[in-house]
Amino acid sequence: MAAQEQTTPRVREVNPDALNALLGRAVQDMGAALQAPLILIGDKLGLYRAMGDGVPVTPAELAKKTGTAERYVREWLNANAAGQLVQYDGKDGRYFMTPEQALVLATDDTPVHLPGFYHLLASLMKDEEKLTEIYRTGKGMGWHEHEKGLFEGTERFFRPTYLANLVSSWIPSLKGVEKKLKTGARVADIGCGHGASTLLMAKSYPNTKFIGFDYHEASVKKARVKAKEAGVADRVTFEVASAKDFPGKDYDLVAFFDCLHDMGDPVGAAAHVKKTLAPAGTWMIVEPFANDDTAANHNPIGRIFYSASATICVPCSLAQEVGMGLGAQAGPARLEKVVRGGGFTHFRKAAETPFNMVFEARG
Repeated sequence: MAAQEQTTPRVREVNPDALNALLGRAVQDMGAALQAPLILIGDKLGLYRAMGDGVPVTPAELAKKTGTAERYVREWLNANAAGQLVQYDGKDGRYFMTPEQALVLATDDTPVHLPGFYHLLASLMKDEEKLTEIYRTGKGMGWHEHEKGLFEGTERFFRPTYLANLVSSWIPSLKGVEKKLKTGARVADIGCGHGASTLLMAKSYPNTKFIGFDYHEASVKKARVKAKEAGVADRVTFEVASAKDFPGKDYDLVAFFDCLHDMGDPVGAAAHVKKTLAPAGTWMIVEPFANDDTAANHNPIGRIFYSASATICVPCSLAQEVGMGLGAQAGPARLEKVVRGGGFTHFRKAAETPFNMVFEARG
């Protein structure tokens, strides 16, 4: 009987400089991760908003302004100062925010508002056990199965980008669409969530009627409330429907904002969109920025989108029929294949930002 071959484990030399560089990045990441719940707390309790005027405050003064406990606020302020989210004046022990810090953290509805992301992140951490289990089983996890903070967080995460680009550059990049919206058109916004994109368009184009559709009933109810608050409920409605069965026809514009890749059957959704468009109608598809080459997406923005894809987008798709699992970094070529698979003959990239790509499709 031949003796079994013994294999010697391959010894790999560790590069001390590379190790130290990795640990340095890990320390930065650990600080950012631990600060995340403090940013959420600061947003929920109004701590950043109370400092937004730039007037220096002591921990006791900030606690009094916000109805919070001074000892916790003192620690919160020092963590934020260490993370360079607020400033510290050591001469008199006061803290303040620069105009830039206030714009990012203390002011709602700006193109650079960040706290919404942390509502999204907190929801995912609460869902960690569910997510770990689907990694074992390969099953999906529907959007509606996530902790409720995801829905508000997603809206607040995407709204700043829409504020900065939707009306100013994305819609003008679509051939003939802006003119129709100004004159008066019919628009369907699919996967509308809380209605951020729908309401932004409605405020800018008062002659056009908008219908937002989402399969998630709780989000539709929230969108209806927001439409009333915005004073546009007379020409904006929100209904429960999926991307493959939303009602209506002869839409001048059908819009998908950061949702096509979440769908189990995006080709089927594309085919349905084609049936609902007016003869000269346009399908606007907004997707997270991605390159076709996977390696080209291995960068800070790709890190965010792949992480979101691994915890939200792919599980959502796999929970539905077909379960294509495109993911948030599908890239233009795969998206074009989906769109043309639904029967569209015209497809082009109309605009892009560091975070998004905007495509125009017509029959």
